[in-house]
Amino acid sequence: MDFVPFDTVGLTLSQFDNFYQTYNVLKGKFDIQPTGNIDFHLDGFESFKFYTDVKIRGSFVIKRAKNDCYVLFVEVRYKTMGGKSGYTYHQDYQTWAISYLKQDFGRVLIRRETLTDKIAELVHPVEIDFEEDKAFSDTFYVLANDHQKAVAGIDRNFRNAVMDIRSDDFTIEINEHSLIIGNRSTLSPERSIHLAEFIERIANLC
Repeated sequence: MDFVPFDTVGLTLSQFDNFYQTYNVLKGKFDIQPTGNIDFHLDGFESFKFYTDVKIRGSFVIKRAKNDCYVLFVEVRYKTMGGKSGYTYHQDYQTWAISYLKQDFGRVLIRRETLTDKIAELVHPVEIDFEEDKAFSDTFYVLANDHQKAVAGIDRNFRNAVMDIRSDDFTIEINEHSLIIGNRSTLSPERSIHLAEFIERIANLC
């Protein structure tokens, strides 16, 4: 194996196999190319504030999209309460995908709506609802710091793309012109394909 398009330092054999299988599945479906070292400014997203350390193990541009979009293999470290020392330390590898948007959406969070969200909304209505798209509003929880920008950006085509994601567990976060999608699940070929499908569609739409 002459060339490996991701950082292999410290990976176990099973982790390496998972990375390599995921890369090959993505390459088989998309025209992807390694990017080299790019700072994607992940620290600008709330989705990564939970982690004590974030490192990009590999980044790949999807070449056939109209606008720039990327799939990222990300190493994350975090700690939780527990254990004799007071904290338990964790490490995981995840897939995220990022695209750059022409339009400024403001700050937006989109995820599947939970029962807790529905109850909280009855007390403190802060969620954006799309009256013309009840199916979307019943399915997804949307928060934004600028209602006007968010509603203008999250149009019918955007909402349809979100509805069509073939995964239940994901978070979409938008920081003005940058959109990222992923979840806290361990990197896998299937999840990576679902994220890449969405991010390529968004890059072609927005």
